[in-house]
Amino acid sequence: MAARRPAALRNRGSIYLGLAGTLFAVSGAMVGGYVVSSGRATPAPASASTEQAGADGSALVASVETSLGQTVTVKAGGQTRTVRWNELGVVVDPAEVSHAARKASGADLVASLTEKGALPVHLDRAAALEAIAHLKATIDRAPIDAHLDLEARTIKDDRPGHAIDVFAALDRIEAAARTGAAEVELPIVELPATTTRASLGIDDISHVLGTFTTTFPVGDKDRNFNLKLAASKLNGVVLQPGVEWSFNDTVGDRTEKEGYKIAHVITAGEMVDGLAGGTCQISTTLFGASFFAGIDIVKTSNHSRPSTYVPMGLDATVVYPTVDLKMKNPYDFPVVIHYRVARGQSVVEILGKKRPWDQVVFEREILEEAPFETQERLDDELAWGAEVHDQLGFNGYTLMRYRQFYKGKKMVKQDKWRVVYKPVTEYIRRGTNESPDAKLPDGKQPHGPKPPKDGKGRIVQ
Repeated sequence: MAARRPAALRNRGSIYLGLAGTLFAVSGAMVGGYVVSSGRATPAPASASTEQAGADGSALVASVETSLGQTVTVKAGGQTRTVRWNELGVVVDPAEVSHAARKASGADLVASLTEKGALPVHLDRAAALEAIAHLKATIDRAPIDAHLDLEARTIKDDRPGHAIDVFAALDRIEAAARTGAAEVELPIVELPATTTRASLGIDDISHVLGTFTTTFPVGDKDRNFNLKLAASKLNGVVLQPGVEWSFNDTVGDRTEKEGYKIAHVITAGEMVDGLAGGTCQISTTLFGASFFAGIDIVKTSNHSRPSTYVPMGLDATVVYPTVDLKMKNPYDFPVVIHYRVARGQSVVEILGKKRPWDQVVFEREILEEAPFETQERLDDELAWGAEVHDQLGFNGYTLMRYRQFYKGKKMVKQDKWRVVYKPVTEYIRRGTNESPDAKLPDGKQPHGPKPPKDGKGRIVQ
């Protein structure tokens, strides 16, 4: 027994057959009418608009091309430009000319077509993209990131940018051209700033909480390069309230790969050449500014010998990754480091809201002094009897360092540290070469820190 077709399909087949029979009957009648009438088809008479457009549409094409030479006002991003349609890459669409000619009416074919939005045009994509690129060059606006103007102690707000949406603009231009619009507004995409004011993490840098300056000889090019490189890692760093901050974590390893050069460093109490020499001056200057800003000093180490560029008791050495300077912002507002190295000065400012202290005072009290030793080194290249001081001696000191906080004339808080500097050994080189051609001293003398004039020292900010 044959499988029974579903009712839906059976019914659909009946419908299809019925339609086919109807179409056959209608077509038979049409054929019969054609044969009876003349036996030959009579073409429909040409309309006036078709004749006006030209049998081949050439007159319409010429009219459309003329209209594309007219100007249109382009608006985008609050700006206006006046250009010709054909400068925007709008051209006649040959495939639509004959159809448009049949739709055209009246004396002004172009006007009749633009009223219907049927002007036979399209975009030459390459020319249109080039035209939009020219518009973008003067209309697009790049976003501006928010940033800290540390020199002016102000915060510059972010500003979004905008750009012409190229592919949406192509559709917008073609649609407007078909209607012969007097103006076309190109779509704009907003470009948000990468860094907003809120993302800076600080909203007030108008006050200097603490500052400190150290000096350096401008002739030591390699050391000065190291100073600027390390300082660049710190400039603009924001310290959030209650967050512990690390010098080594921020500046990173001081390697040749990172760009650091050989310069003087203190090693085992002796001044020698080493990689990244000068970095400790950067940490020391930052320490001084933070000291007077009232920033909590979590961890610090002084040099094994006093430094020439800072009062004794205010230095802070760093060695990656073992010896670090760590601090914490004690305030309920963020602060930012402003670091500048130029013209023989290393300068740090800690910027933020106004600090709650009227004065912050550094005081130093020397508890003990230990004499230095002298060591003699023989030099068989130096002329007999000649003497050169390779390193000046300096006494060792044990001292107390105080930080005192004042409101008005009243001290309301005090921090203190015990600081120890070991004696710096004096190294004298004596010549043993008796040749008349032996090397003579170059006359240069080393320099070292100046001994304190008395047991106390005081600086107020």
